[in-house]
Amino acid sequence: MLIIYIVDKIFLLYTIMLFVRIIASWIPEIQGQRWMHFIVFYTDPYLNFFRRFIPPLGMFDLSPIVAFLCLSLLEQVVKSFLMTVLL
Repeated sequence: MLIIYIVDKIFLLYTIMLFVRIIASWIPEIQGQRWMHFIVFYTDPYLNFFRRFIPPLGMFDLSPIVAFLCLSLLEQVVKSFLMTVLL
């Protein structure tokens, strides 16, 4: 059960990083911050995957919504798999 707890926390951390990345894209003052470079480095490859398939609608980029949904689905699949293997 510890492994499921750890996996849960990793997904939570990545979800928070995605959320911070999306909010920070609206605040240009923090784009140059060192901690922001860390978040961008780890979240942009994932977001760019969805941006290739989902074009923005005017000023709105809907790819993060799909990215959150896919991440949530992946989390559920991984945790279900671990539950069946470990129990």
